Amino acid sequence: MDSVHNQAGADEKRAARFARWLSPPGVKFASSKAQEDYRRRVTRFIRVINLEKPDRVPVILPAGTFPVYHAGMTLKEAMYDNERLCQAYRRFFHEFAADTYTSPAMVPSGRLMELCESLSSRWPGHGLPDDASMQQFVEGEYMKPDEYDILLRDVSDFCLRYYLPRTLGILRPLADFTPLSHILGMPNRFLAMAALPEVREMFRKIIEYGEEMVRWQAPLLEFDRQALESGFPVLYGGQSHAPFDILADTLRGTRGIVMDMYRQPEKLLAATEMLTPMNIDCGLRMADASGRPVVFFALHKGDDTFMSAQQYEKFYWPTLRRVIMGLIEEGCVPLLFAEGRYNERLEIIRELPPRKVIWHFDQTDMFRAKKVLGDRACIAGNVPASLLRTGTPQAVKDYCRRLIEVCGEGGGFILTGGASIDKGNPDNLRAMLEAVEEYGVYS
Repeated sequence: MDSVHNQAGADEKRAARFARWLSPPGVKFASSKAQEDYRRRVTRFIRVINLEKPDRVPVILPAGTFPVYHAGMTLKEAMYDNERLCQAYRRFFHEFAADTYTSPAMVPSGRLMELCESLSSRWPGHGLPDDASMQQFVEGEYMKPDEYDILLRDVSDFCLRYYLPRTLGILRPLADFTPLSHILGMPNRFLAMAALPEVREMFRKIIEYGEEMVRWQAPLLEFDRQALESGFPVLYGGQSHAPFDILADTLRGTRGIVMDMYRQPEKLLAATEMLTPMNIDCGLRMADASGRPVVFFALHKGDDTFMSAQQYEKFYWPTLRRVIMGLIEEGCVPLLFAEGRYNERLEIIRELPPRKVIWHFDQTDMFRAKKVLGDRACIAGNVPASLLRTGTPQAVKDYCRRLIEVCGEGGGFILTGGASIDKGNPDNLRAMLEAVEEYGVYS
């Protein structure tokens, strides 16, 4: 009885989230047609999530930073000029009308990364050549192998005094702060650190960072407002993570996490358990604030080539599943971007309840994914980035047609790329749009 009641409650919450997504409060659409176009696009996504047939297959262009190069800019130029950045994405927006839009927020601010003294990123002119086409994450052991107990004892204190000083140079002084738990009964002990000149300098830089963030974001937020009012929805309403990936990507690094799987598996598992409710709460808070139900996950270390199926079922899937289920119970729709290959995971992930998630596949066999998951989950993908970058428009259209014919059978399919692109032939993106118009309309 309880499970039936919980399911009914989750369905009611999801219906309310879908209704808010369809009719976002406070949005002043540019025209009645823009409002109709917006509702039609959102309805397409809702219907494929429910494994129903929409009017046609929805399409998301995997543009990434393509608009920057399409406008004749470099990534370095875009990262330091928000006005030209928005102009580039505005040009792309007017040329390529898909079911959602590519936002200039894809491009981080180089100045903000300088101000925070990012130690975990490299970008053009800062650790990468000026003509580099992407920002890179610097993987490292931001948590040492003997620090699991510190993380498990107090994750907030670990973040404040260990993680932040190791990843953002601006926050190095935090490493010398008193543990947060020690200020109980003595709150001034926290403020007493301001007597140190390096701490006052840190707060001065934080203020400068905040002022620059307001300046950088202003045209980007205006771009998003105009795109929404023109009838183009945003798909993602929030973001969360697989607990294992928090450890593997953010804290221990690839080498460190592999060693932990063999040397201290119990502590690794305890940490994934501890991170599970936090990741539910993170995705839920963002979805509540945005008014959009879809919560995005980038799944990095769960693919076939990183760990065995047995390791996946031991270390990765149990806590990821609980995060997914926690969001489903609150009416959200997890969108799980399975980077790499998930061919050996399909039977495992099939156990999720039907019509509750979207699986976005990168290099997974889409036809097999349709066969295994077609009656369980909406699937999206996987037009290869290599094909979009180097192929011909006809080759792209032929690939999309085959995906639509097989994966779009009966509904439940979104056409998009396996990964985003930076450079390439714009006609290849047009070929994706043409493919859904020619082959993706449901009779």
